[in-house]
Amino acid sequence: MDTLFHISLPCADIIETTDFYKNIIETNIGRASENWIDINLFGHQVTFTKAGKFNFNNPNYVFEGKILPSFHFGVIVGMDKWSELYSKLNKLDFEVVTQTTFLNNKKGEHLSFFIKDPNGYMLEFKCFKDKKDIFK
Repeated sequence: MDTLFHISLPCADIIETTDFYKNIIETNIGRASENWIDINLFGHQVTFTKAGKFNFNNPNYVFEGKILPSFHFGVIVGMDKWSELYSKLNKLDFEVVTQTTFLNNKKGEHLSFFIKDPNGYMLEFKCFKDKKDIFK
């Protein structure tokens, strides 16, 4: 990939957010202070900034008959990592939302599941059948 993605999001608790991404999702933590952290989400930079209480409205939309969160972010990983994360999160009793195959037997076919992080953000993990179809 020639370019990297960066997003900065508010969080309620830096310690809880750090623990989730470092120990559950197993990402590396980059620069950090008591009020913010950078995480390496599979080669992309996500910054969480302590913002205290915030109101997060999560409207939904329907895609292929599934109700999905309109506001979410995520990462595209290979099948091995996708399966590993899916299995791990289920064993740890996280609520996994909408584990399914989208666009079955069409361009862009991919496995997908969503989980909620400690801040209430919906985090999606995708695994494409054919990487050439990611943007098709």
